[in-house]
Parts: sequence; structure tokens; C-alpha cells
Amino acid sequence: MSEIKKLKLELKNLNAEYARIKTLPPEERGAFGREMNAKKQKILNAIAKAEEAAESENVSPIDISAPCAPNEPIFRPALGSRHPLMTELDRVVGIYSDMGFNVMESNQLDDEFHMFDSLNFPKEHPARDGYDTFRTSENFIPPAHTSTMQHRALKKYKKDLENGGQIAVVIPGRVFRNEDADATHEHTFYQCEGVFVSKDATMGQMFGVLKQFFENYYGQKLNIKTQPGYFPFTEPSAELLIERPSSLGGEGWLEMLGCGMIHPNVLKMAGIDPDKYHGFAWGGGIDRLVMLKYQLGDIRYFESGKLDFLEEF
Repeated sequence: MSEIKKLKLELKNLNAEYARIKTLPPEERGAFGREMNAKKQKILNAIAKAEEAAESENVSPIDISAPCAPNEPIFRPALGSRHPLMTELDRVVGIYSDMGFNVMESNQLDDEFHMFDSLNFPKEHPARDGYDTFRTSENFIPPAHTSTMQHRALKKYKKDLENGGQIAVVIPGRVFRNEDADATHEHTFYQCEGVFVSKDATMGQMFGVLKQFFENYYGQKLNIKTQPGYFPFTEPSAELLIERPSSLGGEGWLEMLGCGMIHPNVLKMAGIDPDKYHGFAWGGGIDRLVMLKYQLGDIRYFESGKLDFLEEF
């Protein structure tokens, strides 16, 4: 990676740090803002110097009169476009980032501890069976849900919690299920996990966050409702439904994701005192959002490589 790209990546990461200012007490925000501005100015100065140095380097001009083979063009036209899943995934992450959430990327391969043990799955839970979850010959697990990152997120940001702040992170990633593929089921798809922990986190806050997300995503006010659910890593657990947006017909309800208060055992596994701190978590599919938004009838199109489908985007 070039020096300029490294500096721009540092600048991007620094911009993400600015979101922390919302979590700080008012009396600390001024000093934090000045510190961030100083760091930003230092990186911008370094980028300017690196770009100036790059421009001054001796560059050999292209001889446009030189012959070339007809099958080896000097300039190749830009082909292809962004996959619709990646476009919408960026949009989902962007909404949560604007709400003050940090972002972690999910693993593509994981282990028994992070997939089950750290999430309070009983030893006899059917999800541990090979009929439901893929496994490699070395007994590694392609994650069946982005919840496999919850323990890592809690451990990574625990210091923020102990310093009087909160844990607020979303985790997008690809997941894998041992499913019989049909129009509404696929063995490979994308999810986005959310984790929030503070001294006073409540289900009301969770529903407020999710309501705001879906209203931002669909660009309109929406009603929500819940129904009981069960997940080993949350208690109580719920399934969140939104009223069908006007762009999708505007009648009826759509089940969008599972959510709930983080189980005390999950907090304990990460070294967080459940008597002092409370949290909530949720997880939902990105593919479903895209299918609803574009009124698609078959989830298998996303992984099929069908050019006539992808060219529509």
C-alpha cells in the first residue's frame, strides 16, 4: 500500500473516531474535539507533502506513437458495476455509523467457542449439529450468524465501558447455513449485527434505535411492533416487525430481525458485570432488505452470477 493510501486510510479511521464525541460528558467534548482536529491537521499536512513528492518524481512519458498488438489495448474500458448487496450493505453501515456506532467486520471462519460457547448455547443445542451448521475437516465453522462476533466486540470495547462510556458497534458479514436453497432460502447470505452496552441500556432504547434505522433506510416514518422470540444469547428475546413502507405497498407487517437484551451469561463471558451493565443486541439479513427494496422474487440471484440480473444494477 502506498504512503498516500495509508495516510488517507488513517484519515478515514480518524473521521470514524469523531462519532465518540456523542458519548462523552459535555465538559470533555471540547478537549476531545481539539485533539481530533490536531490529529486531522497533522495527517492532512502529511498527505499534502506526500502528494507533492509524488508529483515531483520523474515519470517516463507514454509514447503514443509506439505500435501495440490489437488484442492488448493500452487502455482497457471499465467493466462491471457494484453488486447490489455491497451497495446496500454500505448504506446500512453508513446509517448506523451516523448514529454513533463503531464498525467491525465479521470473520469468514470461526471456532466452537465464539460460535456457541460464548453465546450461551447449551451443549445439546441442535444448532451445533452438522445438519444445521457447516464445519471444516479441522472442525472450524463458517459462521452461521454474525453473532459469532459479539464476544470479540464486547472484549474489544470493554475499556470504553469501564471509562464511563458505552459499547456501540455494528458488525456486517457473510454467513453460511446448511440450507436447501430455494427462492427464499440460501446457504450463503449477509447479516448485520448490532451490540450496545451501557449502565442503563433498555429495550425501549433498542426499539428506538431500530425504528430510527428503518425510518432512515426507507425514508419515511414507520410503526413497529414486536412478538416473542427465543435466542440463547438474549433474554428477553423478540422479533421486530415494521409496517410495510409505502414504497412496498404500505399494507401489512414485515418481520425484519431478531433482537433482545444481552443474556447475563454472555456479558460474564466477556468479563462484564451484568449487575452493573446492561446491553441489547440484534441481527438481521441484508439480502432481505435488498429483496424488499427492489421487489426481487428469488434470493438465489445474489450468489448465482447471473449477468442479466446484475446488469440491472
